[in-house]
Amino acid sequence: MGADDTRRKLYSTVLVETGKGDRKARRQRQRAARQVLAQDLATTRAAAKARYEAERAEARATTYLPRGGEPGPAALRSPRRFRVPAHQDTSAALQGAYPFLAEGGLGSNGVFVGQDLYSSGSFVYDPWVLYQRGIITAPNLVLAGIVGSGKSSLAKSLYTRSIAFGRRVYVPGDPKGEHTPVAQAVGGKAIILGHGLGARLNPLDEGYRPGGVADDEWATTVAARRRDLIGALAETVLERSLTPLEHTAIDVALRATVSQSSVPVLPMVVDRILAPDRAEDTDGRLAEDGRLVGHALRRLVAGDLQGLFDGPSTVRFDPSLPMLSLDLSRVVENSTLISVLMTCSSAWMESALLDPNGGQRWVVYDEAWRLMSHPSLLRRMDAHWRLARHYGLANLLIFHKLSDLENVGDQGSAMRALASSLLANAETRIIYRQESDQLGATAQALGLTGTERKLLPSLGTGQGLWRIKESSYVVQHQLHPAELQAFDTRSRMLDEGNGFRGIRSEIQGI
Repeated sequence: MGADDTRRKLYSTVLVETGKGDRKARRQRQRAARQVLAQDLATTRAAAKARYEAERAEARATTYLPRGGEPGPAALRSPRRFRVPAHQDTSAALQGAYPFLAEGGLGSNGVFVGQDLYSSGSFVYDPWVLYQRGIITAPNLVLAGIVGSGKSSLAKSLYTRSIAFGRRVYVPGDPKGEHTPVAQAVGGKAIILGHGLGARLNPLDEGYRPGGVADDEWATTVAARRRDLIGALAETVLERSLTPLEHTAIDVALRATVSQSSVPVLPMVVDRILAPDRAEDTDGRLAEDGRLVGHALRRLVAGDLQGLFDGPSTVRFDPSLPMLSLDLSRVVENSTLISVLMTCSSAWMESALLDPNGGQRWVVYDEAWRLMSHPSLLRRMDAHWRLARHYGLANLLIFHKLSDLENVGDQGSAMRALASSLLANAETRIIYRQESDQLGATAQALGLTGTERKLLPSLGTGQGLWRIKESSYVVQHQLHPAELQAFDTRSRMLDEGNGFRGIRSEIQGI
């Protein structure tokens, strides 16, 4: 019960009791009650005053921050600007403290590609520069993207812009003829192969001879290259590996042909396989052993490839040109036929490709899914990729989707292992837009994170995810209007005669 309630109760008791007795006694009792109440009120006021004085003394003894804050290093909580001493460190250390900042890019040395969409800076790439800096150890690239995503334009701008830095470009086989206008625009040459055309290549030519090679070494190299080529052609047409007896038939026929002609051609070798010399056919069974191989190679002489590779070359390989492309678009569409053509054409270029003194060169394999379906071509590509650093090559393999690798050979087969090794020996992987059903295979093949995987279906035209070793970049490829006109693969679809004149101008304004 509070003090006020006590006083009220006491006063009420006094009033009740005053009603009893005489007047004098009643007054005395009233006076005594008032004195008790006054004493109680004084005591309460004294206690309140004591508390007030104690609080004031405590407040006076407390130290507060000044209005302007503490000066010097103690200036923490104040209205002034928060002053922190500057700290310098390497980007390798700071990326641990600030892990969510964008990559710093690959430097300014190399070929301009476009804009890094994360940092908004320029993105520059050059496989030879990155190899010299130790960022990559394999100067090979894999480029994948669905039709219309802009991967062809990226490939063309990469190698054409590199020409200004002294690099040269070789396209061993161009099934769609996309690289022909580019080669002509940069001062190179496109050799167009097809029935009724004047160009003819002899895949058994000695080819370009590098400087400093002795005669004996060169003769051995040419003989081995010719033997490998004929075997690869036979395997491609037969769609199987050759037997030891068939290898012997090819070797004997080639040796006999070279001994009688300084410029051997395929018809001579085919004739020797089907009708070997009696001096070479000691047991009389050599013709039977090579019969299937001879008829398979006869397709290049008297079949649907007649007139392309069955005579002396009518064109000369000029390694000084900035670009050389073999256009195979005039040949009727057939996967085996295209593979045979690319085998012959790549063999014709191979002597220049494998020149250690040939400088830095791009080798572009377009429509790679065609090549990887044939073991002989796959082995040839694998050899070029493994020796890329020795010969100064940067191989560029162009896919539609990375799941094409799963269609190469059977699970666990040697072909599947070779196809996987191509991807393993390419430390630069460029992924353009992919369909949703391809995300799993793409992410598994490249080891993509969940964020990177979700990004692929939403990429726009010319936008790609660049995986260089463990670093990732999202880059918008940028084209000059002159490049866009030269690289445009949609000219027929955008022909102004079809009534859609505005589409071409809209695309050129990208």
